[in-house]
Amino acid sequence: MTENNLPGQCGYRKLVLFLSSNAGLGYAPIAPGTFGTLAGIPVFYYLSCFSWPLQLLTLTAILFLSFWACDVAGKFYDEADDGRIVIDELIGYLITTAFLPFSWPVAILGFIWFRIFDIIKPPPASWFDREMKNGLGVTLDDVMAGIYAAIALRICLALFS
Repeated sequence: MTENNLPGQCGYRKLVLFLSSNAGLGYAPIAPGTFGTLAGIPVFYYLSCFSWPLQLLTLTAILFLSFWACDVAGKFYDEADDGRIVIDELIGYLITTAFLPFSWPVAILGFIWFRIFDIIKPPPASWFDREMKNGLGVTLDDVMAGIYAAIALRICLALFS
């Protein structure tokens, strides 16, 4: 995708790359997905103060933002799931912690569970990752990892609370 045919040209590209990299965390030289997931902790902190309908609305907005940002950034990078694209990790982590009250143990345990499931990609996450090379697929594999991690997190909380 060339800059010449984009609305706002340079500003549009910078906005997409800023959002898709979680404000630059995706540019970490090692483990960009792990660094990108870190953006979820402060967002979880603030979202946990919202009512559940507002949390749901915000999560839905971030989900659709991720579909769009991943798709456009993938075209800029000429690779659908470029390592610098980490907004999908943000939505995956937020799904993991959705509707839970913030605490550091929950934030850290949710982070660990999400990273485990994001790395091992149990089906259908692996299918999305392998077969859908666009913003939808890039995001949906992390959504599935977030769902698995949410289940594991809630089981841990039930067992150890």
